[in-house]
Amino acid sequence: MALSFISNSVTRNYLPFQIPSPRKSLCKLLDSSRHLKDAVPVCSPPALFCRSQGFASLRRSASAISLQPANYEFSDSATELELRIPLMGDAFRYSEGILVDTDESSLIIKFRSPSSVQTLMEVGNLYDRIKPAETIWYIDEDQLVVNLKKHDPDLKWPDIMETWESLSTGVMQLLKGTSIYTVGNSSEMNWEVAKQLASGLGYAPLNTSELLETIARQSIDTWIASEGADSVAEAEGAILESLSSHARAVVATLGGSNGAAGRADKWRHLYAGFTVWLDLSEASEKSAEEVARNVQSSDKHGYSNADVIVRLEQWDSNLSQIAAQACLSALKRLILSDKQLPGKKSLYIRLGCRGDWPNIEPPGYDPSKAVEESS
Repeated sequence: MALSFISNSVTRNYLPFQIPSPRKSLCKLLDSSRHLKDAVPVCSPPALFCRSQGFASLRRSASAISLQPANYEFSDSATELELRIPLMGDAFRYSEGILVDTDESSLIIKFRSPSSVQTLMEVGNLYDRIKPAETIWYIDEDQLVVNLKKHDPDLKWPDIMETWESLSTGVMQLLKGTSIYTVGNSSEMNWEVAKQLASGLGYAPLNTSELLETIARQSIDTWIASEGADSVAEAEGAILESLSSHARAVVATLGGSNGAAGRADKWRHLYAGFTVWLDLSEASEKSAEEVARNVQSSDKHGYSNADVIVRLEQWDSNLSQIAAQACLSALKRLILSDKQLPGKKSLYIRLGCRGDWPNIEPPGYDPSKAVEESS
């Protein structure tokens, strides 16, 4: 799986991420992600969700050192973060054996004994950046206390690292009610990931395919066979117009050229929310950065307008939460690169979704005249 995102803001920031295919670690990750603090988190760069989150048990040495990560405490007090890890065993009585190493996005805690070096905690993907030079740590009775200085004092950290739970909580606050649209060639994939996103964020899950079939009282395939794909895309565009004023919704769109999202001229109302392109591709020799740049330079593909690209090398319904977590990770970075984006989306909606995203024009702007002048 690979993940990239493109900011369609005025500055057009570009930040790529490469995520290898999860394959062997999927089941283990899914089983463990709900019980993060029941095991020592071990993260290695770069892998799943920008950096892999595997889980392993702490190995005991002859000195009977033990760690109880299930009880670790984490707190965010404005500019500083505090991590408290309970320690057990006489070997921890002295601080000489403790090694704490940090950079802007990672944390490693090790214990060095005369016979070995143990990794107590390794987080390769902190929730956000820190100032490593200002990290301090000490032993408080039977706890190791690590104080970290946040790079962004205004950002609230739900946890020390990116997890499904921390991202769900953190991104919900960053979105400020802005809706999300999942687009891509697979209607099923769009819907499965949308349901996971809605569940995590506390948003309403909506499926344009189901809405269309309910209104038309026929299946999408039958509709296309009788009236053509253009008729379906036009009808979905009308539904997206209606949904553009809705807040706190995750909308799954029709896949492929049958739907509105696959057509560049039907994006006027999709700009009202954050769009996530779920790109299923086996072309693993291409980096996420290369794919994203190629899409960004294309004006023929509707998906080139998406705010976020999540690239998957394989798909089945069991991968939906993994893909959803990658979406949240990219959305977080996108919004943190321009914290005004949710407000700009809100302004765009209030002015009538006129198609002038990201360069929002003053009130009175007529998109039809703009098209005529361009022609």
